[in-house]
Amino acid sequence: MTTNASDGTPATVAPALSEAPSNISPKRVFAWGLWDWGSAAFNAVVTTFVFTVYLTSDAFGGEAVVSAQLGWALAGAGLLIAVLAPVTGQRSDSSGRRKFWLAVNTYIVVALTAAMFFVAPEQQYLWLGLFLVAAGNVFFEFAGVNYNAMLAQVSTPRTVGRVSGIGWGLGYLGGIVLLLIVYFGLIQPEVGLFGITSENAMDIRVTVLISAIWFGVFALPVLLSVPEYKGVGARRARIGFFASYRRLFADISRLWHESRQTVYFLMASAVFRDGLAGVFTFGGVLAAGSFGFLAGEVIVFAIAANVVAGISTMTVGLLDDRIGAKPVIMASLVGLVIAGLAVFFFHDGGQVVFWTFGLALCLFVGPAQSASRSFLARLIPAGREGEVFGLYATTGRAVSFLAPTAFALFVTFGGAQYWGILGIILVIFVGLLLLIPVNAHQQKLT
Repeated sequence: MTTNASDGTPATVAPALSEAPSNISPKRVFAWGLWDWGSAAFNAVVTTFVFTVYLTSDAFGGEAVVSAQLGWALAGAGLLIAVLAPVTGQRSDSSGRRKFWLAVNTYIVVALTAAMFFVAPEQQYLWLGLFLVAAGNVFFEFAGVNYNAMLAQVSTPRTVGRVSGIGWGLGYLGGIVLLLIVYFGLIQPEVGLFGITSENAMDIRVTVLISAIWFGVFALPVLLSVPEYKGVGARRARIGFFASYRRLFADISRLWHESRQTVYFLMASAVFRDGLAGVFTFGGVLAAGSFGFLAGEVIVFAIAANVVAGISTMTVGLLDDRIGAKPVIMASLVGLVIAGLAVFFFHDGGQVVFWTFGLALCLFVGPAQSASRSFLARLIPAGREGEVFGLYATTGRAVSFLAPTAFALFVTFGGAQYWGILGIILVIFVGLLLLIPVNAHQQKLT
């Protein structure tokens, strides 16, 4: 593949995308994007704003101790993902069962999310909650590998940035709608829907049950509308599980020799994507701990954050196709560094500062995530989408300790929680520096 020298827009058709039809049905794109909409149930409710906040509450033990245990559980999940994601992606390509494994992994996540209902607010249920969150993360990443690989099936060389942005944007918008439903229907009122109250944390537990149903329903359209993958990769000889690793290492070696810049991009994106994840992972913690937000106010901020991120992501997706993915990523990372530093230096301004610059952070997170996915989609040879997006997941997980570690170190040495902001910004800045020398002009992959 070749691209314009500096912007990442395709100068010739990327091999993976060249197999896509010249015209993609808008209904198929929308069906694909609805998986992102539904996945907000896991991203927004389970891992960010509701269930993990509940799991680190006093009901399960000391805040610091429980938070550390959550970190170790997620670290273990990250290790499994790093080891298994590229091979599971590769095998779904070669078996021609990409959609099948998307369905399997998605509904395992749905089942694990529903099981979180049984995590009552008692210390004896902590490890059940930790296991469900960790296992959910593993299978959610496996599903994401196959979902991202399907981007080439629902986009063309001219629309890949736009379609990727639509998916990310729908994810944020889905988070808005679901958070509004659970906040006003269950969490905020003293007596919520169906007479549910906060007694025995029933409002939170029913929230995760609703989230499971949400994800399960909105994952159906892509499974019903997008055909199973039957491209080049599906014609590769099927091999055993452990032999898949030998093929994987051979493919990585070939990728290194054919398109070294793609490998460099995987490394750079791993770093800055971990920083992007840190913005949301610790956003709620900072809002409550450093800026005095109440639990309900955190959810209100989350809704506003998803609105801003969703609109900016879908809008900038159009720009991605015009000027290329790399300029979008670069501009977004610079914006994140500036906004993050503003949150740190003006933290004495209280909630007004967090609302202003916190939302500015959200303005740039989505476009960086979406453009990163479209940048890679333009480079992948046909039949290796699952494998390379598996590497995308693996490289991200391989350094997933960076943002949490940097956050913890800066809090420890700074003596106050808001110092952790600098840790997250440092990770994003390092990712930006690693991305600068990545040449968007790629040689042809075979």
